[in-house]
Amino acid sequence: MENNIEDGKLNRQLHALIVAHLRDSNLNQAASAVASATMTPLDVEAPPHKLLELFAKGLAAEKEDMLRGVSSTVMYDLGASIPAGYGSIPAPRAASIDFSAVQDKKGTSKNYRKHETRHLSEHKNVARCARFSPDGRFVATGSADTSIKLFEISKVKQMMLPDTKDAPVRPVIRTFYDHIQPINDLDFHPHNTILISGAKDHTIKFFDFSKATAKRAFRFLQDTHNVRSVNFHPSGDFLLAGTDHPIPHLYDVNTFQCYLSANVPDIGVNGAINQVRYSSTGSLYVTASKDGAVRLWDGVSASCARSIVGAHGTAEVTSAIFTKDQRFVLSCGKDSSVKLWEVGSGRLIKQYVGATHTQLRCQVVFNDTEEFILSIDDASNEIVIWDALTAEKVARWPSNHVGAPRWLEHSPTEAAFISCGTDRSVRFWKEAI
Repeated sequence: MENNIEDGKLNRQLHALIVAHLRDSNLNQAASAVASATMTPLDVEAPPHKLLELFAKGLAAEKEDMLRGVSSTVMYDLGASIPAGYGSIPAPRAASIDFSAVQDKKGTSKNYRKHETRHLSEHKNVARCARFSPDGRFVATGSADTSIKLFEISKVKQMMLPDTKDAPVRPVIRTFYDHIQPINDLDFHPHNTILISGAKDHTIKFFDFSKATAKRAFRFLQDTHNVRSVNFHPSGDFLLAGTDHPIPHLYDVNTFQCYLSANVPDIGVNGAINQVRYSSTGSLYVTASKDGAVRLWDGVSASCARSIVGAHGTAEVTSAIFTKDQRFVLSCGKDSSVKLWEVGSGRLIKQYVGATHTQLRCQVVFNDTEEFILSIDDASNEIVIWDALTAEKVARWPSNHVGAPRWLEHSPTEAAFISCGTDRSVRFWKEAI
């Protein structure tokens, strides 16, 4: 009897939370239907987002149980090739660089150690983008052929060992097909086995890569424009989309509601956003625009905090990323320059020159320790590396692609990176031992 009474109380509380959640999400018809079916008042009071809060806590507790080996009902059907503990970030190999003294830094540059490279796979059309998971254990590539390939880094490394020739290793563990136009950008959820993609078909797709048999997205966002860039907030509760629209689109992942900034700066005729990226804490985000500006946005109010107009002259800005301490932004433009900007003042701190990039949507990246900067010379088809502090060019390597790579992406956890080419190929580079 007591158990039945307790179950009844829990059911009434659950029904009340469901009704309140639907009502607060403006799903009034659904809220009314549930309220009628469960005899719950439609105007029932509940703290905002209480159901989401409890659900998130439950998932977190379940994940902890799974990691400790405690049996529980599993929300995600973890495939055999997905190691436990996804999302746990290993300790960094070195402390991040203090760029506060970068302007006056002189002296001998560090050597960038030689890397070995291996052809991983080919798409059926141009390989347009790549992204590592936050824990560095996976990397995904997106293509103009509308497919996404997911690689497991441990298998990639095994593939590069000399004793695998007789028993070849297949590093591609998933291939997804659910877009109808070329894919522009990818990102991994910071905590869950979710991969998102933004494409020219105006959609953002959500893929659960823990499911070995899943080929299609389990959710999608319909945007109004070509989605050029996507990035999760560090919490995983929000995501940004940079599109052909000049204002970044901010989505609530739980409700799929879209928000636009009310504080819009003056934007040129062609203000499409090539790239959008959050800072490490999510307190800021940056946009790289086709109108030549780098813009800094407040991560809480979504207002534009600073516009660096003409950051790369009249040329479009193709990429922009924060340093780990979020005090500086590194940008790349079609004026063949790479620049480091101070976030607080908007001052130009350093330029990295000596690489031509005037054609492709070229990316500039730090290595995992921020000691070096990598980009592309599309005229010579080379990968160019600079010492981040001295701005001295320390290496130029043949890319081994037929034609210049379209995209570079460095691992966040080790000395390894991916290059994607207009020749459809994907190559993995790792520091030679």
